[in-house]
Amino acid sequence: MGLFSKDIESFDALFLHQLQDIYYAENQITKALPKMIDKATDPALRDGFKTHLEETKGQIERLNRIFDLLGEKAKAVTCPAIDGIIKEANELAGEIADKRVLDAALIAAAQAVEHYEITRYGTLIAWANQLGRAGVADILKETLDEEYATDDKLTAMAVRDNARADQAQPA
Repeated sequence: MGLFSKDIESFDALFLHQLQDIYYAENQITKALPKMIDKATDPALRDGFKTHLEETKGQIERLNRIFDLLGEKAKAVTCPAIDGIIKEANELAGEIADKRVLDAALIAAAQAVEHYEITRYGTLIAWANQLGRAGVADILKETLDEEYATDDKLTAMAVRDNARADQAQPA
């Protein structure tokens, strides 16, 4: 299915497609986070990634509930955006030798993921409300609130870890 595909013939179908997109994204994030946990050297960052991994699993459970409410099978559609964000993060992390700089890069990558999720969930909430699905919007809002909270925590870590990274000396 491509952009503006004939398979999406209604607003309702577009809404379902975007749910499937974020379902894919959340599942990809659960695969990427353990690698980020392993690479992080800052214990607080590692713990934050572990917490977010558990939250992400809960977010997938909420999406499964939403699919059930809609009478749809939970199904993912490939999300090139999240694939690209994760690929870029992996490539960048592989190029960084200094662990302090690596932590700063991991935080930046995690925030890119969070910002993507925030845009998707915000849109899905607006669309759910437009489609008269306030209950679905409420479930999505729980996840959006978690994404904002995670982004705030990452920003606080970035302030601290960016200062550490700035002290790194070239080899």
